[in-house]
Amino acid sequence: MKAVPMKEERLLQVILAPVISEKATMLADKREQVIFRVATSATKPEIKAAVELLFKVQVKAVTVLNVKGKNKRFGRFNGSRASWRKAFVCLQPGQELNFAAGE
Repeated sequence: MKAVPMKEERLLQVILAPVISEKATMLADKREQVIFRVATSATKPEIKAAVELLFKVQVKAVTVLNVKGKNKRFGRFNGSRASWRKAFVCLQPGQELNFAAGE
C-alpha cells in the first residue's frame, strides 16, 4: 500500500475528546493505552497520525470500536442517542499522555 499524505486540517478534526473513566484509567496504567472519542468517519491511520501530531508521542497500534446509541424515551416519544466511535490507542513503551497537567 502506498502512504498517502494526510492533511493536518483533517487530522485536527479526527480526535473529539478523551474518554476518562475507571476502565480508561486502568488501561492507561496496565497496558499503556489511551481511549479517545473520535469522528465516526475516522480510520486507524488517521487516528494514529492525529495522536502523534497532537501529543508528540509514538503510537504502537490503534483499535476502534463503534458504540451504538442507547434507545431512550423523551417524555412520551421514543428516540435514541447518537452512535459514536471509540479508539483505543496503544502507545510505545515509555510513552505517556497526561491530561491533568497543563502544558
